[in-house]
Amino acid sequence: MRRKSRHMALSLAAAVAVGVLMPSTARAVPTAAPGADSVQKGLNALVRTDGVPAALATVRGRNGRARYYTAGVGDLATGAKAPVDGQIRIGSNTKTFTAVVVLQLVGEGRVDLDATVDTYLPGVVRSEGVDGRGITVRQLLQHTSGLPDYEGLLDEASLRYRYFEPRELLDLALGKKPESAPGEKFGYSSTNYVLAGLIVQKVTGRPLAEEIDRRVVRRLGLRHTYFPAAGDRTIREPHPKGYRKDSADGPLRDFTEMDPSAGWAAGQMISTDSDLNRFFTELLVPGRLLPAAQLAQMRTTVPIGDTGAGAGLGILSRPLSCGGVYWGHGGDIPGYETRGGATDDGRAVSIAVTTVPTDYDVTRRLEGVVDTALCR
Repeated sequence: MRRKSRHMALSLAAAVAVGVLMPSTARAVPTAAPGADSVQKGLNALVRTDGVPAALATVRGRNGRARYYTAGVGDLATGAKAPVDGQIRIGSNTKTFTAVVVLQLVGEGRVDLDATVDTYLPGVVRSEGVDGRGITVRQLLQHTSGLPDYEGLLDEASLRYRYFEPRELLDLALGKKPESAPGEKFGYSSTNYVLAGLIVQKVTGRPLAEEIDRRVVRRLGLRHTYFPAAGDRTIREPHPKGYRKDSADGPLRDFTEMDPSAGWAAGQMISTDSDLNRFFTELLVPGRLLPAAQLAQMRTTVPIGDTGAGAGLGILSRPLSCGGVYWGHGGDIPGYETRGGATDDGRAVSIAVTTVPTDYDVTRRLEGVVDTALCR
């Protein structure tokens, strides 16, 4: 899910844990280490200057070894430190998991990227100016469908206890006029991924959560990653609490437990920084999750404005200050913001903060720490 508003949060005193070198497949146990490297300094600044309650990061090197970091406090009420590599809600990183399943079905000959949405969901996408007979599966995954986004129609504060069926989310979107004509330009819309999830369910005859678990999570051994069941508002394993503000100048409120169904195929999942690193690293290896042909399709991008970034099929490329690009996604959901990705040579980083800042400059600085981690 994306940000709805931004604010400059109150500065908080930080309790800082310094990153330690550990195998990327292991759960981290923090130990003392002298000094603070550039990543740690970046996280400290996000807490001390930008006011995020906590920041967590995992940085994986080319050799597969990883450093784990925390800054700030995981619980504002008790002052407890953020757990190293704790679970977080990963928001729109979920879209990449959904796209992988769709592309696996393409490789199996069960879905055609250039077939229309109506081929799989006949009559479902119909409203003023919108017709599923003119929108392709590829356009859904690449955000070039022109479909309006339902997220701007949601009241964030009410999401905590509200359950949404996927069709409800779709109906919200179809009540708006389209943003552009199909194929005309990039236009980010979570509605695209609600439809992608419905296509997965129609083609496989199984719930989307089961297909993601079977085809991706268990296949890669992502032991701390899951798609919450209907009605599950909790986070299973050790985690920092997530916070949001009702208004730009309001206090941070604990929003950790919430019904994430408004995200569904576009934003419902829970994971850790280390699991996300493994997911994006393995995804870039042909044959690991996707056949080479489908991975090439995923990595074929359209420009995202003049940012230098590109949108593939469920994955984004971003330029690095040291040259080249990294591939990932990122996600915002009330209480948590995540940024990161992986390079073709095996470097990866994932960083999470425990609020969605209303000032986009804070997010830019978060993305700057990602760049620092991958370029150092």
